[in-house]
Amino acid sequence: MTEVKEKKLVDIKKEADGIKCQVRQALYLIEEFLAGPMCGKCFPCEMGTFESKIRLVNLISGQGSEADLTALRKIASEMAETSRCKKGKDTSGYMLEWLQSDEFAEHVARHCSAGECTSLHQYRVIPDKCTNCAKCQEVCKDNAVIGEKNIAYKSGDVPFSINQSRCTRCGECIKVCPAAAIEVISLRVLTSDEIKV
Repeated sequence: MTEVKEKKLVDIKKEADGIKCQVRQALYLIEEFLAGPMCGKCFPCEMGTFESKIRLVNLISGQGSEADLTALRKIASEMAETSRCKKGKDTSGYMLEWLQSDEFAEHVARHCSAGECTSLHQYRVIPDKCTNCAKCQEVCKDNAVIGEKNIAYKSGDVPFSINQSRCTRCGECIKVCPAAAIEVISLRVLTSDEIKV
């Protein structure tokens, strides 16, 4: 029977650094830490990392709040002080470092500047640019593109649009659109100052 070699925390951190979005980096680190290096012998690590995972998933899925950020900071600080081993202390150190960036607050406002969190943006057809060629509809494996191909001498074609409940944001429609008529829109929540402008 071959023995599965456990990943080291340093290697997991290096792999996480390859992800552009810092919130996703943190989630990757926490998931891999839970799956391997964590020994589970002390309560702060065991419960703290599990709760951190829940809070990070909230942020990535567009359901995050200030309460999630506060909880993540508190968990990481308590883990840094009370974890019994170096692995737990290092994990909390990475988390505290990442939490200083603006990306976590951006996710609360439903925006991922790295563009990796698909739940925080939508694809939309720009009607003025769309030529009704139907190439986007042909490549959409999720049947999310609705509309009718432009037929000569026929009027009343249904313009193209994207059904957001079906769209998985795979990006195939953007690749094939010859008119660059599909744009990615952030679902960012505007602040009161931005609304006034």
